[in-house]
Amino acid sequence: MIKSPVNPGFYCERVLGRIMQQTPMTVRGEQLLRDELNELKTVRRPKIVADIAEAREHGDLKENAEYHAAREEQGFCEGRIQEIEAKLSTVQIIDVTKMQNNGKVIFGATVTIVNVDTDEETTYRIVGDDEADIKNNLISFNSPIARGLIGKEIDDAVTIKTPNGAVEYEITEVEYI
Repeated sequence: MIKSPVNPGFYCERVLGRIMQQTPMTVRGEQLLRDELNELKTVRRPKIVADIAEAREHGDLKENAEYHAAREEQGFCEGRIQEIEAKLSTVQIIDVTKMQNNGKVIFGATVTIVNVDTDEETTYRIVGDDEADIKNNLISFNSPIARGLIGKEIDDAVTIKTPNGAVEYEITEVEYI
């Protein structure tokens, strides 16, 4: 294992002379990907195969829109299966619930911050790229907010560059839940 040149604090593996970037993910994120992979392989893939077989029965494949649509859907499905399998092969699962909370913001932590100017309080959980969902306050560790928060501690002031300019926040709580 070597330190990641892209994401400090994460590690890479050298496989067949190439550096394989590990994909950090929470336990929940890994389970969601495994569930999606299972759904694709056991439900969608067989349905698409059946749709292709049915469309073939309609005759001439050159002008068969159902056949071409099913083949296109098959391509998307197989591509997503390959993408998920690639991510799962390089996954680095980080379970913060098993770590001692020292007040430091790390991947997987739930962080409450207060905008110094407006006193608006917001809570975010720092997660992997595939898990990010801003509507549910799940932010990617690659987002500007998360990058500004990671490594900081409770009561630290953090300045985050946003499209509307720099905004100063104070970290009021860090939870490993």
